[in-house]
Amino acid sequence: MKRVAVLRGGPSDEYDVSMKSGSAVIHALKNLDYDYKDIVITKKGEWLESGFTKESQVALEGIDVVFIALHGQYGEDGQVQKILQRLNIPFTGSRSLPSAVAFNKELTKRTLKAHNIKLPRHRLMLREEMNALDSDISTIFSDIGNEVFVKPVASGSSLGARYVPNEETLRVVLKDLFQVYDKVLIEQFIRGREATVGVLDNFREEQFYSLPVVEIVPPGGEPIFSNEIKYSGKAEEIVPGRFSYAEKTELAEVAALVHQVIDCSHYSRSDFIVRDGEIYFLEVNTLPGLTSESLFPKAAAAVGLEFPQLVQHLIETAQV
Repeated sequence: MKRVAVLRGGPSDEYDVSMKSGSAVIHALKNLDYDYKDIVITKKGEWLESGFTKESQVALEGIDVVFIALHGQYGEDGQVQKILQRLNIPFTGSRSLPSAVAFNKELTKRTLKAHNIKLPRHRLMLREEMNALDSDISTIFSDIGNEVFVKPVASGSSLGARYVPNEETLRVVLKDLFQVYDKVLIEQFIRGREATVGVLDNFREEQFYSLPVVEIVPPGGEPIFSNEIKYSGKAEEIVPGRFSYAEKTELAEVAALVHQVIDCSHYSRSDFIVRDGEIYFLEVNTLPGLTSESLFPKAAAAVGLEFPQLVQHLIETAQV
C-alpha cells in the first residue's frame, strides 16, 4: 500500500478551505487503510509535520505519493509542484507549468484564444493604470459591455470577484481591489446560467472523462457565485444540470479541450456561463475543492464514484 502525504493549509487566502479539503482526504485515507502523513503548510510557508517545522524533503522522506489539498497561491500556481518535481515524487494534479498558466486567468484566455472557444470580452488592468481611469472608464464599458465582472488575475474560490453594473461602481471596486492585487481582469458580464464541468484522467477506459455538468443557481437572484455563497451551502447545485443535450455535450467537449490545451493532468474543473445555447468559458481550476460543499466530488458521486474511491483513483494514478 502506498504511503501518502497530504499537503494542506498554505500561505494563500484559501487556507481554511484547504484545511477542510485536506481533512476530507485524510478521512477517506483512514477508511481506505492508507498509511499517511498530515503535513500542514502554515500561512508563513513553513512545513509542519506533527507540529514540528521540517524542510520539505525531510517531511516527504519515505513518501510514495503527495496528495495536494492546497488551493490558491503556492498550491495552484505551480510553486509546490516545482518542489515535488525536483524531488521526483508523484503527486495529484497538474505539473508546475500548466498550474501556473491555469492560475493566471488572463494567460489562460490567451492560451485558449486560437482554439475556437467562446470567451467573454475582457481587459487586463494594472494598478498603475488607475491614474488614467477617469479618461478610460467609458471606453472600458463601450469595449466590454454595459455590465462587467472584475476579478484578480491570479486568485481562486471567487476571492475578490465583483459584479459591476456601472461606471461609478467600477471606480470604487478597482480602488478597493488594487489595495490588495497588482492586476485585475475586467470581463464582460454575461447574464446566463452558470455551469461547471470536471474532467478526470484515465477513468472508465477514457483518457479524459468529463463528469456530469453541474448547474449552479446562486440564492436570491445574486448575480455571481461569490466566495461567501460558495461555502455557505445556500446555492442550489443541480447534478446533472438542467441543460439541453446539445449544451451538455458542448460543455463536456469544451471542458476536455481546455484540460488538454492547458496541458492539465489528473483532474480539473472548468467554469462556464450558458446563454441562449452559447457556451462561454470562464476559467479552469487545476486543484478543485474537496470539501463537503465542493462541486467536483458531487459530480463524481453522480456517476457512482464516491468520495473515498475518487481519492483512491487520484492516488493510484498520480505521477511526477
